[in-house]
Amino acid sequence: MYVLQALFVSRRPAIAFVVVGLFWGCFAAYVPEVKARLGVNDATFGLLLLCNAVGLVSSMFLAPRLDRILGARGMQIGSVLFAVSFLLPGFAPNALTFGISMAIVGAASGMTDVLMNARVSELEELYKRPLMNANHAMFSVGYAISAVASGFAREAQIAPGMAFSYVALIIFVLSAFLYMPVRDTSNDTATGAGYPFWPIVLCGLIVLVAFMTEATAETWSALHIERTLGGRAAEGAMGPAMLGITMAVGRFSGQAVSQMFSDTKVIIVATLIAATGAVLGALAPTPLWAYVGFGILGLGVSVIGPLGLALVGKSVPNNLRTEAISRVAVMGFAGFFLAPTLMGMVSEFHGLPAAFLCAAALSLMAIPLTLLLRRL
Repeated sequence: MYVLQALFVSRRPAIAFVVVGLFWGCFAAYVPEVKARLGVNDATFGLLLLCNAVGLVSSMFLAPRLDRILGARGMQIGSVLFAVSFLLPGFAPNALTFGISMAIVGAASGMTDVLMNARVSELEELYKRPLMNANHAMFSVGYAISAVASGFAREAQIAPGMAFSYVALIIFVLSAFLYMPVRDTSNDTATGAGYPFWPIVLCGLIVLVAFMTEATAETWSALHIERTLGGRAAEGAMGPAMLGITMAVGRFSGQAVSQMFSDTKVIIVATLIAATGAVLGALAPTPLWAYVGFGILGLGVSVIGPLGLALVGKSVPNNLRTEAISRVAVMGFAGFFLAPTLMGMVSEFHGLPAAFLCAAALSLMAIPLTLLLRRL
């Protein structure tokens, strides 16, 4: 009941979350094939993914200004640009063009991410209820559906460029439903003693840790199952698909749980669950056990990032909300590209199981950060 009400209230940004999920689910399932086509090792591929962070961080810093300029059509324009950018990495013939393509994708992704999270935060303030988990769950739904479908597409030997084109077409159609009036905050004034620096920093670090853990599983789980455990293409694609499915379940459940417990308590428990799943995925002897591990990881990590974004939205005045969320998003979403790079280097020298053990240790950092946030 809580979930359905939340999705109805925030139905337009929820579609934007699906749009972003469709892209990353398809991309994650095709990582082994894209990497093989480029002919690069794990460390180099991780560095190429870091190019995404360049575009992402740039657009996130510009997002508050773009939000004021684009207004009600901001999410629409962002998703259309996202759809167009998705075509580029699928047809990139070499490492250089792939890196440039991922930078462009990052710019479109960053803009869309900030605007859709800002719209949800505005609705939370308007309706005085948590909405972030339900919306991030829709990202996971789109991600899981796209990853499963892409696994079958790989089995059918559909090339990455063609698969990415199909997803881009779907995103373009969904963008028609993303027109959403923006609340006018021009007359709002800041309250309190200055700009809330430390809540933004701590929330940003919590989101960073969560998204780095999530990104490790999204980017490397398919390759881990196929290369380390000897799985087929469809079995490899089930790694990110399982993550997406359980993240959707976790976020829908988190929507109800957040009505009963404080955000900080939920983050601490969820962190312990995520670390357990990452360890199990790293030590899995078969693809089946890896699915269990990635599923547990997804359940835990699913709620940490959304709650971090929700906390910062509650800690700032209305007229600073988009700017604050963009700053937290810059820190947090950079984790999606720092993690593949760092874990790629770990994998190159110590193997993918070691990379997932590092992700487990990394996720535990969210606990002391959350405890510090509670003391503010």
